[in-house]
Amino acid sequence: MTLALALVAGVLLGTSWLTPAAASDRIAASPRIPAPSGLTSTDVSFQGFGGLTLHGTVLSPARSRGRVPGVVLVTGSGAGVPREHLLTEATQFARRGLAVLIYDKRSEGYTDLRRSFSELADDALGAVGALRARPGVDPAKVGLWGLSEGGWVAPLAASRSADVAFVIVVGGNAMSPIRQQVWNETSGLRRAGVSGSLLDHAKRNFARLGADAGLFAEAFFDAEGVLERVRQPLLGIWGEHDLQTPPADNPPRFARALRRGGNTHYTFRFFPNADHGAHVTPDGGLTRGEALAPGYADLVGSWVRDVTSGRLPDADAAAPPAQDHRSTEISPSPWWASGWSQLAAFALFVVAFTAYPLTALVRRVRGRTVRPVTRWARLLAGAGLMAVLGGFVYIFYLMAAGRWPDPGPVLAGRPLPWLVVQGLAVAAVAATVATVAAWWRTRRGTGEAVPAGERVRTGLLLTGGVVFVPWAVYWGLLVP
Repeated sequence: MTLALALVAGVLLGTSWLTPAAASDRIAASPRIPAPSGLTSTDVSFQGFGGLTLHGTVLSPARSRGRVPGVVLVTGSGAGVPREHLLTEATQFARRGLAVLIYDKRSEGYTDLRRSFSELADDALGAVGALRARPGVDPAKVGLWGLSEGGWVAPLAASRSADVAFVIVVGGNAMSPIRQQVWNETSGLRRAGVSGSLLDHAKRNFARLGADAGLFAEAFFDAEGVLERVRQPLLGIWGEHDLQTPPADNPPRFARALRRGGNTHYTFRFFPNADHGAHVTPDGGLTRGEALAPGYADLVGSWVRDVTSGRLPDADAAAPPAQDHRSTEISPSPWWASGWSQLAAFALFVVAFTAYPLTALVRRVRGRTVRPVTRWARLLAGAGLMAVLGGFVYIFYLMAAGRWPDPGPVLAGRPLPWLVVQGLAVAAVAATVATVAAWWRTRRGTGEAVPAGERVRTGLLLTGGVVFVPWAVYWGLLVP
């Protein structure tokens, strides 16, 4: 059951990454996008990974002198995200003199259980080739713009091809997806007043368990390793109120990785009153407005013109905004905490904690009574089983609740349901100690013979209780 919960959690993690997008089944070519005022609109098709035909639209200035620079927009997470999702950005960038290609994201090979940044990068390079071939576009001045998940994909595509002239990331990450996702989810709980072991142990380890099960795709993607191979100038943009990506943690990581690869041609900017996608937000990032942050589109237009004309920035990084709490590195689980180890521990708990009362029930039905070694054993069986089940049910509920979970009443930073589970865990440990002491006294000899069956079921119960202690510490049940 533990592994099953982890698998479901992996699914939930996979569907909640970053920018909320209209996830759906495979989407056919979108209807033609009418040309906004002052722009032209042209439908295009191109080949992505595996020969998949993808469809898009190019928005360009209606009047331009000579060939213009171009940019391909790579969207955030979700299967089959339609090109209209980025129509606001495409329109504003085109009005700044760029040819902008937006396209329908693939749904083939992209599901709740599977995604490949490598395949998405090949799709983006197919789009770059299509835009480079458009009349009126300067093929030497076509770059990539990536939002959220696209902030991992666009640099990966650029690292593979010199055809990409520049890279822009918005709400991008130079950290692993699992680190970003845990920061995202714990941020929602922190805003509800939660702190302590539920965040530092339980949620982190539950996310790792989902990744270990193979259902958190690209969980440990090496973002910094990719950035080390990016040679193109890079513009990084973050909203001051980005609640999904750590806006202060990521820029230094981008800078370090680029510098390790010998690339100092980067610019980092932060927009006040802006959310994860650099849209205006009226309430500190909780709600996304339609309009782009003031000055954002102007920055993109001027920066692209500069870098494609040979005027490259040199490590131009503004001071990042304040960030309420830091993200933490998350590595794969050690062998003793792996999915199989957790499954084995759970099986032991179920057998050990249920066998004790069940055997007593069977004896009563048969009219047989045997005095137990100690009555503490009953508390161990009940509290241990309830702590294990209650802990996972509550963590799973928080995962299923999405970005804004209701943890219930919070006392001193601990949700009341979590405090109840922790109380059960403490009771189980105390009962384990008391049962061990009673067992030791019995073994030393009390003048009473203990039947073999009683020794077996008590020994099994104690085994479960002893294993429960380090297991409960790992999951934060015995940590403040």
